Amino acid sequence: MEAFDPNPPKWTETATHALQFFCPRCGASTFEAQRVWINRRAPVISEDYHRKWQEFYQCECGQVWWAWSSDRPPSELAQRYQEEPDDDPQA
Repeated sequence: MEAFDPNPPKWTETATHALQFFCPRCGASTFEAQRVWINRRAPVISEDYHRKWQEFYQCECGQVWWAWSSDRPPSELAQRYQEEPDDDPQA
């Protein structure tokens, strides 16, 4: 799988930094990307000691862009999990 390859693929060389976590050209989400690569070889440590990585995407419109992993919006799946009521009546 290309996403976790330690070496950057050639297509990432023309990437544009997206200031929001979607394609800067057409607004497509990461779910619509044709290719993905995560630069896990060079993490950046933030002031609160959290790691962040560059995530590269090749959009279906042809735009290649990247954004910091820390800029990723919260997952809908995580929100749904937190909203589910506790099934244990003893709790």
